[in-house]
Amino acid sequence: MISEYFSDGNFEGLAVGLATFLIIGVFHPIVIKGEYYFGVRCWWVFLLTGIALCAASIFTGGVLSILLGVTAFSCFWSILEVFEQRERVRKGWFPANPKRTASKKAEKDR
Repeated sequence: MISEYFSDGNFEGLAVGLATFLIIGVFHPIVIKGEYYFGVRCWWVFLLTGIALCAASIFTGGVLSILLGVTAFSCFWSILEVFEQRERVRKGWFPANPKRTASKKAEKDR
């Protein structure tokens, strides 16, 4: 009975759930590093990547289409997170990039 259940292969839902969890987990450090090195200027990369992944999701099928869609909307969510990460840096919860901070101060002094 148990072996029949495992042989049916009804694990797509669990696989998609696990992959979604991992995708979201991967995007957290990407957002943090993106804001650290590029500031909020990197938001458009998330937008273009999300649009491309949405298009790819439409033209594929099955579990791959689902995973591409999840990754696309994780990119869209990351746009908001980049701006929120900037606020977290301002509050001192995350370190600011000293090279970017120094260049901003130099521009203000001009």
